[in-house]
Amino acid sequence: MGSTQAVAAVKRVLRAAGHGKVKIGHGGTLDPLAEGVLPIALGEATKLAGRMLDASKVYDFTIRFGAETDTLDTEGTVVERCERLPTLAEVEAVLPRFTGAIEQVPPAYSALKVDGKRAYDRARAGETVELATRKVTVLALSVLPGAHSSTLPRHEVTLRAHVSKGTYIRSLARDIARALETCGHVTYLRRTQAGPFAADQAISLDLLEQIGKGAALQDHLLPLEAGLDGIPALDLDRTHAQAARQGRVLSDQALPDGLFLARHAGIPVALMESIGGTAKVVRGFTHPLDTAKDDDT
Repeated sequence: MGSTQAVAAVKRVLRAAGHGKVKIGHGGTLDPLAEGVLPIALGEATKLAGRMLDASKVYDFTIRFGAETDTLDTEGTVVERCERLPTLAEVEAVLPRFTGAIEQVPPAYSALKVDGKRAYDRARAGETVELATRKVTVLALSVLPGAHSSTLPRHEVTLRAHVSKGTYIRSLARDIARALETCGHVTYLRRTQAGPFAADQAISLDLLEQIGKGAALQDHLLPLEAGLDGIPALDLDRTHAQAARQGRVLSDQALPDGLFLARHAGIPVALMESIGGTAKVVRGFTHPLDTAKDDDT
């Protein structure tokens, strides 16, 4: 299931559960082969979808050595075969070369646009697709625990990579294989974390279907603040909260520099940025209680 299909499934389930029209967005596409964590934002949380797209991701992936495909995964046609198989020790020795800031060429079968047309559409039409090298960051790269003997040649190896936005795991696998003087492609790809959202927080498609049949939606929603992990929260009084809701600048409070989540009575008001004690609204949030006559209890 791709990201668009997942969003459509959530819309269908929410309609079936009687929630009517709810704005829905997602926090990052997945390769057709991939499985794993896909953040889905509802309502006001869709305003944070851009932040989720920019967040780093963690993937587990398996490289099978001996053949490279045109798609760099199991769905493509083999374009090169190699007899050499590396040992685990050789794999571990080459990983530091792919850790930190690196440059990579995205796969020809990707959603990047070339002259206004998706690269994968051009590739499927038989065109030769040449994509520019891009800079990405691999924050961490390691062999998953449980690997077998390092002395024997290996047909495949499973790695874990913590990467920046825009990193293509299929390209990373291709380049690792080539650095080992062989070739390879991805046979397994699972995203275990997207920004602050990890697999142990996710719900299954089966559970999603149960929501459509009457299970409580609120029991499976994370608060909007979950998408702002690592950003401090600041509680405002009613007057300052109303000013923030109107998009006005706050300058009469002691505010630390940087981003913060402004709240009032436990309700998110806005994502704000303070510079030199003056705070401006980066993204405002609406809430049914915004128009109510609340007090400062």
